[in-house]
Amino acid sequence: MIDSLPIIDLSALRVEAVRGACERHGFFYVSGHGVDPELESRLEQATARFFALPLEAKQRISMANGGRAWRGWFPLGGELTSGAPDLKEGLYLGEELGPDDPRVRADWPMHGANLFPAELPELRAAVLDFIAAQTRVGHQVMRAIALSLELDADFFERRLTHRPLPLFRIFHYPSPREADAGGWGVGEHTDYGLLTVLKQDDCGGLEVKTPGGWIDAPPIPGTFVCNLGDMLDRMTGGRYRSTPHRVRNTSGRSRYSWPFFFDPAFDAQVVPLPGALARPVEQDAAERWDRASVHGLTGTYGDYLVSKVSKVFPQLAQRVG
Repeated sequence: MIDSLPIIDLSALRVEAVRGACERHGFFYVSGHGVDPELESRLEQATARFFALPLEAKQRISMANGGRAWRGWFPLGGELTSGAPDLKEGLYLGEELGPDDPRVRADWPMHGANLFPAELPELRAAVLDFIAAQTRVGHQVMRAIALSLELDADFFERRLTHRPLPLFRIFHYPSPREADAGGWGVGEHTDYGLLTVLKQDDCGGLEVKTPGGWIDAPPIPGTFVCNLGDMLDRMTGGRYRSTPHRVRNTSGRSRYSWPFFFDPAFDAQVVPLPGALARPVEQDAAERWDRASVHGLTGTYGDYLVSKVSKVFPQLAQRVG
C-alpha cells in the first residue's frame, strides 16, 4: 500500500484526525482555510512577473541590501542545504516593520522592512495581503494542534505566537533544462519553527520521508500543505516529529512555491510541554538528517533560528549574528 498524506478540513475540524496526522507523518494538507483564491491568483501572477525581471532589477533588491532584516532576493545556488547549493532562486520576506517598531529599534535580526522591486508595485500588495492571510491560517492550525494535545485552544497563542515571527519565502525552481537536472531544488531538511504552511503550484516535486520511504506530496487544488517544525518536535518530546522533506523539479518547466513559516516570537523560550517525555539527545541526533538534536536546545528561539539560517547563507552570518 502506498502511503499518502491526510487532508484536514479546518472548517469541520476533527481533532483526532489532527492528532493522527501529527503523530504519523508530521505532514498533512488543510482545506477549508478561508484564503481567497483571487488573492492566490494575484500572488501567482506577481511572482511570475518578478522572476521574469532582468537580472539587474533583481540584484537591486538582493539580500546583501537587506541588512539584519534578512530580506531580499538570492540567485540560483545562493542558498545551501547541508552545505550543498539548492537549485532555486528566491525572495525572502516577512512582516513589514517600520523603524519605530520596538523590535527594529532593538536591532533584532530578521525584523524590519521588506525589499520590493520598484517595477512591480503589485507584488508588495499581494505579498503583504498573503502574509496576513497565512498568519490567520497559522493561528487556526495551531489551535487545532493545541486541542489535539489536550491543551487549551489558545495555548500556543498565549505562550509563543502572541507576537509570532512570520517568515515568507517565494521560490523559483528552474526547469531541468535551465539547471543541473541531477541536483535537488532543496535537499533533505526539516523546518526550524512551529508550523509551515505551503502553497504549491501545479508542478509537483515535493517529497516527504516516511518510515516506509519517500512519498510524493502532490498539489491538491484548494489546499495548503502543512508540516511541523523542530520546535513542536522539541515541545512534544518527539511525539509530533519535524519530518524531513525535499524538492526536485522534474516537471520540465519552472516551478514556484510559497512557503510561510509560522514561528514563535524571536525572544520566546521554547520548553517541553507539561508531561512530555524527554527524548534522549544522543538518540535524536543519531536519527536526524543533520545529526543535530533539537532536544538539547538552550536559549531563545531567535538564537536557534539565527544559528540555523547562518548555515544556509554563510556569507550573511556575520552581518546578522
